[in-house]
Amino acid sequence: MSIDSQVKEMLALAKRDGMEIAEIRRESHSAKASGHRPVYNTIIQDVGKGLFTGILTWAPDRLSRNAGDLGSLVDLMDQGLLREIRCHSQKFTNNPNEKFLLMILCSQAKLENDNRGINVKRGQKARAEQGYRPCLPSLGYLTERRAGEVRSRIIIDPVRAPFVRQMFEKVAQDRMSGRDVYRWVQQSEFRTRAGKNLTLSMIYKVLHNPFYTGRFEYPVGSGKWYRGDYDPVINQQLFDDVQRHLSAGQERDWGTKEFAFTRLMTCGNCGSGVTADEKRKQTKKGLQRYVYYRCTHSRDLQCKEPALREEELIEQLIELLDHLNVNASGVKRKIDDEFERFSKFATDVLGISDKQKAQKINQRKYVEYLLKNGTVVEKRELLGCLKDRIVLKAGKIELV
Repeated sequence: MSIDSQVKEMLALAKRDGMEIAEIRRESHSAKASGHRPVYNTIIQDVGKGLFTGILTWAPDRLSRNAGDLGSLVDLMDQGLLREIRCHSQKFTNNPNEKFLLMILCSQAKLENDNRGINVKRGQKARAEQGYRPCLPSLGYLTERRAGEVRSRIIIDPVRAPFVRQMFEKVAQDRMSGRDVYRWVQQSEFRTRAGKNLTLSMIYKVLHNPFYTGRFEYPVGSGKWYRGDYDPVINQQLFDDVQRHLSAGQERDWGTKEFAFTRLMTCGNCGSGVTADEKRKQTKKGLQRYVYYRCTHSRDLQCKEPALREEELIEQLIELLDHLNVNASGVKRKIDDEFERFSKFATDVLGISDKQKAQKINQRKYVEYLLKNGTVVEKRELLGCLKDRIVLKAGKIELV
């Protein structure tokens, strides 16, 4: 029965018995778990404040199907704050027998709810063992139920399945990246069953989905694999080739590498943030490390802003030192701390007298030194003193 129908029936009951309704409140959240119903929680609080002395509801299980909420109701009755709970066919007052009956009915509702959850999981497991994943089929498949059949079947979508296979082949054979596949999909004007465009995240989800090989894991992350009762779109070899290509070079999790200047700049072309890529190359001088700062393309996937080497970025920052709006007090405090640390080291370790120590540190030279030779933490601390916003545009940095 809908909430509106329940309200209508209880209003008729109140009119018949001459009860005065102070306020009508509707709660749409499930009663199976405690603490997740904002309207119900407000009612309990108001009863505790003495604003109401009774509750009119369709059935006891509308109030609670969990031990937490049931306990709060009985506790209010014990305190004499909740005098009566009136339902469609019965009422409960601060009477031992009636409170006991209320607890039995709500506990029975909880038992039925728990059993229903167990039965649903058992049914889903049985479906998985039969080769049918208990959810909507992946892109490239359709659900069909023929006349006279009890169970629906998963069939290949003749329009989209060939396209999905091409996506895998583009990665495995043409060595495309996920973003390259996204551009190709956009040019092909491919649409999902709902008539929507494929997003970049959806493409990666497709490329990492083993469902297309004819097997699936259910529940996801459980380690339990089942052979599907449907035709695969690709073979296992093609799927494995795609996984190897997509994971090539991913030695660490995304976002775990720290770069000094990523939080300093934005793209002057599209307004996106700026990220950094680390490349390593074997040369005659040995293994060389290169860091490139580039647009994240979060606002414009087609942004043409070129990448900038970290060495070039530092040189441009040094050239702009005289124009940078730096918090002088912050830099001065940093210099004073470093000078004090150096003085202590010089006296205690090197035995240098006070007369031999440097009397003054040039602020500009210190900033230049940190940009070139400082650690990531030191560069970040320096950038914290920067008031200007720096924009990467046409391979150059500009002050904003």
